[in-house]
Amino acid sequence: MNHGAMSPTTAATAVSASAIVANTSRGYHYLKIDGYSHTKATPTGEALFSCQFAIGGHRWRICYYPNGNVLEAADYISMFLVLDEIVVRNVKAQFQIRFADQVEKQPSLAWKTVRAFNKQTSSSSSWGYPKFIRREDLEKSEYLRDDSFTIRCDIIVVDNYRAEDASSAAAGFVSVPPSNLHSHLGDLLKNEKGTDVVFEVAGQRFTAHRCVLAARSPVFNAELFGMMMESDTTTNDVIQIGDMAALVFKALLHFVYTDSLPETMEEREDTMCEHLLVAADRYNLERLKLICEERLCKYIGIGTVMDILALADRHHCKGLKKACFDFLRSPANLSAVTGSESFEHLSRSFPSLMKELVDILGTSHNYAW
Repeated sequence: MNHGAMSPTTAATAVSASAIVANTSRGYHYLKIDGYSHTKATPTGEALFSCQFAIGGHRWRICYYPNGNVLEAADYISMFLVLDEIVVRNVKAQFQIRFADQVEKQPSLAWKTVRAFNKQTSSSSSWGYPKFIRREDLEKSEYLRDDSFTIRCDIIVVDNYRAEDASSAAAGFVSVPPSNLHSHLGDLLKNEKGTDVVFEVAGQRFTAHRCVLAARSPVFNAELFGMMMESDTTTNDVIQIGDMAALVFKALLHFVYTDSLPETMEEREDTMCEHLLVAADRYNLERLKLICEERLCKYIGIGTVMDILALADRHHCKGLKKACFDFLRSPANLSAVTGSESFEHLSRSFPSLMKELVDILGTSHNYAW
């Protein structure tokens, strides 16, 4: 036996990993072209601009060419994203421009990359879609309704890069899926398993789960478990809901269980959002109320602004109200609605709101109301 010989040993292998991660800021902006047929008089090469908006710490505008930005695109509508500022460093960003009404249904467009911006240049830089859609195709499409259409511009701005340690033992082996709690709760509502409360709305009955409703809405909590539970709203254990359409209550329940709006709302989204906003305010569902506010902003136009403004005032929707006031700051828009039936109704029924409108607009518009 040779005691002098040493047996080989296996050294542990050190393994580590890291990653370079881009920090990004995301956002999107809606632009509504209201009165499309009138914009067609704009010559090729001339643009109409959106209001300025901020995403990722930079100021942007959307640039709309009704007859193309160049002669080669004269039969098309051109859409461009404009970096509306002078920057010290290059801006790295990606963006897409699509029709807002059908964002989920449209095939995903390739993201365009914003190229380096020359800091010595004093003019705005823009990138986009010279042939966004042929005018003839737009006029035959579902995107154009009541002589208007809305586009949505999504932007991802790369702020900077950082290094991250990626040496976790689980890295590359364990993939954690996104939460599907909303799907399970939605199935619970759909299958009616374990339901313990019945609502009757406009002659139609809906079953639900008290605990889910109470957890999501303080109003439902008070009605189902608090001092209000013995009120006259119940008859034979069926809770009567007045002043609401069955379709609206169904959408409300869908949101309570899934935190999302039903896909069936897309057909008459504007009308449904108005009614659902009222219901959200009634049951103190703040996120649903804000979602409805945001969606209604894109439907503000000559024929709708006064009704939407009244709705916003009644239900304390600050953002929607500001959007209506911003629309009315335009002399052309204000002139178009002055004297209309909805304007006269607002003047009679909401005098304090009209005073607020006058105060905001100031003396820049001299109209005899």
